Amino acid sequence: MSRRLGPGWYPDPFGEAQLRWWDGTKWWEQVSGGAPAAPPVHYAADRRPLPPETPVNTPWVWLVVLLPLASTVLSLATLGTVTQSLAAFSHPGAANLALLTSPGYLLSSLIGLVIFGVVVVFSWLDYRTLERRGVDRPFHWAWSFLAWPVYTIGRAVIVRRVAGGRGTGVLWASIAVLVLSIAAGVAASLIVASAVLQTVHPVPGAGA
Repeated sequence: MSRRLGPGWYPDPFGEAQLRWWDGTKWWEQVSGGAPAAPPVHYAADRRPLPPETPVNTPWVWLVVLLPLASTVLSLATLGTVTQSLAAFSHPGAANLALLTSPGYLLSSLIGLVIFGVVVVFSWLDYRTLERRGVDRPFHWAWSFLAWPVYTIGRAVIVRRVAGGRGTGVLWASIAVLVLSIAAGVAASLIVASAVLQTVHPVPGAGA
């Protein structure tokens, strides 16, 4: 009979008290002489709220957000060197080789790899700082291996949840830098593609 009852206070079947709590499947040790409220239910997935005075941003997370923008700016700055290297060749195979061996392309690729490694380190430092400040299970830094926006956006969502809505600046900054980087990448790709096509089909009068 009791298994058909929902959670609540019912007459104690053991006769030890007036009421005993039934959770829908079994009797609990909680007993009462009246009809108190149900005992609080704790969920393991819930994160503890952060005290209002606890800072939620770190220098490390801003470096994670802004360093990729520096890489984008550097790529645009070396774009002229790449197109000049391509202009020296007149057939597709040579143009592709010129692109891969261009000093600007090699420098941009090398610095991009260095920035990727530094961003991973800064993500770890930010994660460790959040743990020390009492953030319950911060977004894990290892997501930065996949891509830096994955870490910063995921981090902002978790921090906002435990800090009462604070910490959204990192989220919007990440989205802004991501949009700028994509736009710059598309523009750079179009410029390089145009330079490659001109080595295959020179524009009439280009050498005049």
